[in-house]
Amino acid sequence: MKLTRRDFLKVSATTTGGLVALGATGCKRNPALSSLAKDDSNSIDGGEWKPTTCQGCTTWCPVEVKVVDGRAIKVKGNRYSKAHNGNICPRGHMSLQQVYDPDRIKVPMKRTNPKKGRNEDPKFVPITWDEAIEEIADRMLELRENNETHKYVTFRGRYTYMRDIIYGKFTKIFGSPNGISHSAICAEAEKFGSYYTEAYWGYRDYDLENTKYVLLWGADPLASNRQVPHSINAWGDVLDQAGVAVMDPRLSATAAKADEWLPVIPGEDGALAIAMAHVILAKGLWNKEFVGDFVDGKNRFKVGEEVDESTFKENYTNGVVKWWNLGLKDKTPQWAAKRSGISAKQIERVATDFAKAGPNVISWLATGASMHVRGGYTAMAAHALNGLVGSVDNKGGSIRHSDIPVDDFPGYKKYLDKVAKKGLEHHKMDQRGYKEFPALKKGKSGKGVVTNNAADAILDEEPYEIKVAIGYWNNFAFSCSGTDRWEEALTKLPFFVHITTNPAEMTQFADIVLPAAQHKYEKFGYVKSKANTHAYVTMNQPVIEPLWDVKMDETEVPWLIAEKMAEKGYDKLIKYFKTEIKDPETGKSPANEYEFSEYALKIRTQPLWDPKIKVNGDQINGWKEFRKLGVWNSESYKFKQNWDDFGTKTGKFEFYSETLKKALGKHAKKHHTDIDDILETCKYEARGELAFVPHYEEAYRWGEEREYPFVFFEHRSRLNREARSANCNWYQELKDVDPGDEAWNDVAKINPKDAKKLGIKTGDKIKLISPTGEIECEAKLWEGVRSGTVGKCYGQGHWAYGKVASEDYKNKLPRGGNNNEILPPDYERLSGSTARHGGVTRIKIKKI
Repeated sequence: MKLTRRDFLKVSATTTGGLVALGATGCKRNPALSSLAKDDSNSIDGGEWKPTTCQGCTTWCPVEVKVVDGRAIKVKGNRYSKAHNGNICPRGHMSLQQVYDPDRIKVPMKRTNPKKGRNEDPKFVPITWDEAIEEIADRMLELRENNETHKYVTFRGRYTYMRDIIYGKFTKIFGSPNGISHSAICAEAEKFGSYYTEAYWGYRDYDLENTKYVLLWGADPLASNRQVPHSINAWGDVLDQAGVAVMDPRLSATAAKADEWLPVIPGEDGALAIAMAHVILAKGLWNKEFVGDFVDGKNRFKVGEEVDESTFKENYTNGVVKWWNLGLKDKTPQWAAKRSGISAKQIERVATDFAKAGPNVISWLATGASMHVRGGYTAMAAHALNGLVGSVDNKGGSIRHSDIPVDDFPGYKKYLDKVAKKGLEHHKMDQRGYKEFPALKKGKSGKGVVTNNAADAILDEEPYEIKVAIGYWNNFAFSCSGTDRWEEALTKLPFFVHITTNPAEMTQFADIVLPAAQHKYEKFGYVKSKANTHAYVTMNQPVIEPLWDVKMDETEVPWLIAEKMAEKGYDKLIKYFKTEIKDPETGKSPANEYEFSEYALKIRTQPLWDPKIKVNGDQINGWKEFRKLGVWNSESYKFKQNWDDFGTKTGKFEFYSETLKKALGKHAKKHHTDIDDILETCKYEARGELAFVPHYEEAYRWGEEREYPFVFFEHRSRLNREARSANCNWYQELKDVDPGDEAWNDVAKINPKDAKKLGIKTGDKIKLISPTGEIECEAKLWEGVRSGTVGKCYGQGHWAYGKVASEDYKNKLPRGGNNNEILPPDYERLSGSTARHGGVTRIKIKKI
């Protein structure tokens, strides 16, 4: 297919002008809601605009889909969204090709070839839903008969908050502790930084409207970070009113527009952040209102000199002098220049400009700077800059999100029988909380998830064998580093069910394949997020009749399994579903899986749409109106609301993290050792008190430089819908919207200076070889990557998924190479996060 940008824009053009604007703040009833019934823009040209949600990334944008004669033909941003003001990004439009993808799985299928492996044909044959569900129920009930319910696992991928049915209640009532989410292959190390400074485990919002300077740590807001539609819409104003500095080894779309580009050596962002903190303190540029000051007003932060803590009085922070003494006093720009590859002059200039523009500034941390083996402290250092300049929880700065009043599902414990209770006593199968995997989510040992380690747990049968698994909306055999381990694990797994829209790599190892409803067009659910100082809930709902025999993964499938189990004598699950999940308007119990899905959604979101419940945000008059609107908005964020108590152990913003000290101490005590031993086990360098402050850690890399001379890094495409875009023609034809990339191709971007030494030119077929694997792609000479590094976009390399995604789908030949085949299976262990950024591996290049 040949498609020009003009053609794409004709198809995907979004109209936002002339729409009714929502008020900026407050919780009064929106005037737009009163005129909703009269709004004829919902029925134009013979079609109807229907609200739902785009989940092409974790922005989770409220959108509207134009449906004509039952067919979805166009997408735009939801006019009622205060977070995005009716805007979406290119990813939102590509979903049209996904829902009507001819390669979608259309009916349930069963494997007939007992042998598993990449090179084995599963020989799938179509079966009915009843046949598929019966086999699943039989396999699960066999575990119950043998008191082995803990040997079942639900592998969750991308989700709506209906996840709490299949991933939560279904799995637990059955008797397994094993709801294993994908979260740790996404960004948990990023959350580590904000939690162990200000006790906030989550993605931050950023007040772009009022900011005066933005530091971007591996972030590319115009293309691939969170809140993309709002960032695209607001970035012109940001460039007019604020300075922008981008730390990234690649000239990203955002870096190309920035005032400063700092092409840092991958994994050495921490050196920059620590040196900038040094400059801010040494120059006396910290925010006195937030941090405090020396008692006599004299700055004692001098290079190489320790400071007496008693001479400084802090206001809303804890340990700024300790931080200086332990981790900053010697960390000058000259020191950082040798490690980061950025000149001391530029480091000092950026730090100075950033601090002088404070407190209305942003230090924007993203996964590229934090998801590496020693990335937890980098995340703390980058976020601590917000604390130094007083921009945390402040106007124009880094903020949390407003409260979102949704209900939980009713409790399930009275539906547990003896078998289930015994099964739930077992440790989760991903080894979270083991000595080498602290996974310190929200300060608790083992509270996080170690997603990628689940493959090793299956292979090693540690802590026990896994016999039955259901995976949904995931593709770990493609999306996890060290993919060969997942292929081995899935080959070993006795019975695997995959609920999916397309025949992904993970599907090739399944025993039963169930066709999933497409989240944006065919499914009930809701998600919550934030942008533009507003939190919001946006609804997924069916806007078209499905063409194929699909079911909703998180609700309809567990209902059907529960029904089938009840027929066979085990009725606890269906009793919970029918007794506890009732229509909150009528009190009616669900009669089928579709009603169950809608009632479950109504229960969770009732505080948002029930006019009898007063909330601080949009006042919506009933369920029908909520379905017409598709989105609920909070009131605008109130700045400085956490300054009096951040929720940390000290209640302060912690430069010296008593919160982290407590968490590490508890984990160490659990394993009868000390914190230093835990840090050594987790591949960190810090010992003693240094462990409790943001500090520099040398980048940890696989491979020796003499054999593997290049540092490899990857980035994301602005067209990548959670790695699910590759079977769309639009994705392939327009791939060159990503700086340095090529349409219908997979290229490794190499600096011309490096390529000249190797005798490589653009278009040459090459192999990228790491200590753990190799892939093939094409070379692209490009000045936009730092010399000594090789950059490659993630998303190509599918050997399954469909006829467009792969070069030769029938023969399982990939289009380009999957980065995860050369990325080693390593971790940022304090958070449980997969280490996939920061130059975690070195590579060598071989011309084919």
